[in-house]
Amino acid sequence: MKYMSCTEAADKSGISARRVQKLCEGERIPGVSKSGSMWLIPKNVEKPIDGRTKREGAG
Repeated sequence: MKYMSCTEAADKSGISARRVQKLCEGERIPGVSKSGSMWLIPKNVEKPIDGRTKREGAG
């Protein structure tokens, strides 16, 4: 499996690297693992749904 860094995931998703780190810490991105102080994020992972906003159709 190929991995990317938080910075690469942030660029791919259009969010900040710090937000990606927080999503990893909160186990919101499937398949992540930590090697030392670096998060390893699978290259094929989708951007998780942002739980801070309302989803369309939810009510």
